[in-house]
Amino acid sequence: MRPRAYAEGTTVPVEKTRVEIERVLTKHGANQLGIVSDTERGAAMVLFSMAERQVRMRVPLPRLEEARRGRGASNRDRQIHRWEQASRERWRAVLLLVRAKLELIELGLSTIEREFLADIALPNGQTVGDLLHVQLEEAYATGSMPPLLPPPRAS
Repeated sequence: MRPRAYAEGTTVPVEKTRVEIERVLTKHGANQLGIVSDTERGAAMVLFSMAERQVRMRVPLPRLEEARRGRGASNRDRQIHRWEQASRERWRAVLLLVRAKLELIELGLSTIEREFLADIALPNGQTVGDLLHVQLEEAYATGSMPPLLPPPRAS
């Protein structure tokens, strides 16, 4: 028997969870806050600024289009119900993640850079994660790793 996933079977509506995410972020000092989603593409983003950093968290979601493809009305209804359930579960997990990261920052056990590093937006529009992903792929493909220590500074 597999262990239950976090939020498996939750009945909390997505809209309520999104409001909770906004409330938690605001409580911890976030501003320029927004949550956008595209059910057709199966993607959402939680956007906010905090401590002079802009954060853009991607949230992969199940695609509504796939749920609508079921054959027959009853099958389509089951598919849409599964899509709604998977969406509720994903958003609850995102709320848990955001709460945990912000609590670590609040307690002084971590920083915004450490907790949200991959999601910090750079001036060119990429996130740190986007930039590093390409560099990591190249490093492992070529076997050429950057040095662990930076070069010595010129005096």
